[in-house]
Amino acid sequence: MDSFYRTHDYLLRNYKFSVRRQLMNEINWKDRLIGIKGPRGVGKTAFLLDYAREHFGIGNRECLYINLNQFYFTEQTLEGFAGEFVRDGGRVLLLDQMFKYPNWSRELRSCIERYSQLSIIFTGSSVMRLTTENPDLNGIVSVYTLPGFSLREYINIRRELALPSFDLQDIIDHHRAIARDIQKAVNPNDLLGDYLHHGYYPLFLEDVNYSENLLKTINMTLEVDVLFIKQIEQNSLYKLRKLMYLLSLNASQAPNVSLLAKQIDTSRATVMNYLKYLHEARLTCMLYKSEVEDEGKKPARIYLDNTNISYVMHPDAVNHENNLRTFFLNQLRYSGHKIQMGDKAQVDFLVDGKLPFKVLEHPVHRYNSGRYYAVQNLVDGNHAEIPLWLFGFLY
Repeated sequence: MDSFYRTHDYLLRNYKFSVRRQLMNEINWKDRLIGIKGPRGVGKTAFLLDYAREHFGIGNRECLYINLNQFYFTEQTLEGFAGEFVRDGGRVLLLDQMFKYPNWSRELRSCIERYSQLSIIFTGSSVMRLTTENPDLNGIVSVYTLPGFSLREYINIRRELALPSFDLQDIIDHHRAIARDIQKAVNPNDLLGDYLHHGYYPLFLEDVNYSENLLKTINMTLEVDVLFIKQIEQNSLYKLRKLMYLLSLNASQAPNVSLLAKQIDTSRATVMNYLKYLHEARLTCMLYKSEVEDEGKKPARIYLDNTNISYVMHPDAVNHENNLRTFFLNQLRYSGHKIQMGDKAQVDFLVDGKLPFKVLEHPVHRYNSGRYYAVQNLVDGNHAEIPLWLFGFLY
């Protein structure tokens, strides 16, 4: 046990903490079992360590971070370890890489039922359906999703600021005043291009080549989060990778599933499954015309999950206008809003079933009433025109 505490304290002393994530304020920490899902590379480990440092500090043995990659857990059970931890006065276990531990959901339930003074916070891949595919957790787990950095978080890191977030209705109603207040500290348009290229994943904080490491992250997502967790045969990896590349070349377009099946040499049904897996892994985002997603139905459009991916997949052929739409979709989606395809050429997205939005690079002279416009090259907006960057302040 002492070696685990030494590792825990070492990580708290040496881990580079960058910015307090918005999710830290949204979680009910009184819940005894909390699952933190998220795409690979967005900082789930850092989030756990940040929680430990903020709520307990270094040297406090009531909290312990454990990576279940440890070979110790090939022989010792999680339930037995949790019992020893509780007997020594432990209260909160932080468990990383949970999916690599066999029968993990069953043992989590046993821990919660057996040790009433114990709380567990664990991380999981975004492809994991923590309740629908793990009935052991029904009724006892609270699930949250950690996204990559918002534009606001990226700006706060780069400029050492503490700019707040705003909800969507505030932005719609008061965007001119909000934009002017923010621009007293920084001009977000000056940093938007950098964010689109390399601001979503915390990799930019490391002294590494961002694109190369994001490429590794994407491949690890396909190899581990999709193939391993979904139990897909290894020889399907090439087809998944090719499908991902084809989708990136035609992002924001209606997918031709039959053509994609022919291009990657598989069945139409398999392509539909692969599309679902890529969406769950948060590499792509499928949109439907209906507010209710139908997994058995072909999506109306497929976007990349975030703009950083486009610069890795095809750096010499990035479609800027499509990237702006991807940015808008990403920031709205991860701040909890429901997005579906607009039903007209003048409407890109319908937000929460009632708010029609068009994303533009430049202002236009004539606007249609009853619609909102997210425009890149705006200072503070005017009526239905809202600066695009302001939607990066939703979380």
